[in-house]
Amino acid sequence: MTAPKAVGSDRAERQPDALTVARWCAAQGWPVHPLAPGRKTPPANCQACQDSPHSPAECTCPRVGRWCHGFHAATVEQDVLSAWWHVNPGFGAGVACGPAGLVVIDVDSHPGAVPSRDRILPGIPIHEHVNLEGLENGYHTLALLAALRKAPDPAEDTGTLRVRTPSGGLHIWYRDHAHHRFTCSAGSSTGRALAWQVDVRAHGGYIVVPGTTTANGTYTPLPGATIPAPLPQWLAGELIRTGHLKDRPGQQPSTLQPAVPDRARQAVVAAGGGKRGAERVLDTVLQDVTDCATTPEGAGFTGRLNRAAYTVGGLVSAGHLTHAAAEQLLTDAARTARPSQDRHNSAVIRSGLTAGARQPLHIGKARG
Repeated sequence: MTAPKAVGSDRAERQPDALTVARWCAAQGWPVHPLAPGRKTPPANCQACQDSPHSPAECTCPRVGRWCHGFHAATVEQDVLSAWWHVNPGFGAGVACGPAGLVVIDVDSHPGAVPSRDRILPGIPIHEHVNLEGLENGYHTLALLAALRKAPDPAEDTGTLRVRTPSGGLHIWYRDHAHHRFTCSAGSSTGRALAWQVDVRAHGGYIVVPGTTTANGTYTPLPGATIPAPLPQWLAGELIRTGHLKDRPGQQPSTLQPAVPDRARQAVVAAGGGKRGAERVLDTVLQDVTDCATTPEGAGFTGRLNRAAYTVGGLVSAGHLTHAAAEQLLTDAARTARPSQDRHNSAVIRSGLTAGARQPLHIGKARG
């Protein structure tokens, strides 16, 4: 089947509408869900789901043809897609990466301070004598990673589908042909990440379909291949190295989680705690916040962040960790889930910490 022009390199002809592209994606076996008109996020849940928050697994809406819970409602059923776009022809389209067997490398190009050297390529030491002048964004860190592995730069890979984003970033689409079942990550995360300003879209996330137009512009395919190529072996190895496997035989689930638990443990120990109960509480509330990364809307993010900050404030007041460490951990978790709303996140964190500090959360030491 020939891809519609929105998923190809010829932009001389008019772009097809979103439903046409959604139909084409579904025909490839890629489950599709709508995006809110002019935006890159899914439309809001129905009123019943908003009034009574619940997990996507518990929701009956997708089974009766509603689009609640974002990519969790994605489908390849052509009649359902027609019904959705009949309700709102202005919908954009997204593809649920995991069920589609896709891994998309999302390269960002955002202005900002370069992080510490240990966060540029997580797990790969960058010594002080290495000159980082000119390193500014995800294009640079991905190219650096490829150069270290003596591999071609994926951003220049004309053999696979590449899509320029309205912000100047790049989506590099690949097929997970070996069925690794990789998971998502954010390049700004202090936990699991492939490289600074390089996000991974896989199980637990979605990708905006080429040709979709938002208020900021259009997701435009670049010249070259019109379909995703198999994920390069070296890149699959890097995703495995950086902890992106969803299921790995013989490995305990705890080792597959983001690095928040380890940082939480270090924060507690640094405060002289070493209390396993405090570590578990901290792990749990931080994980509850970072889990929102897989649900752009309808996850109750603000409420979760507020509850986490309140609980952590109690831990701080009881002496289990310092206020500075608590604020940093909460900020990192919030940024992983909602990277574009730091000001809002900071206000919620400060308020929650202050309120929680009035109720010290004393937890005894675990017996050795």
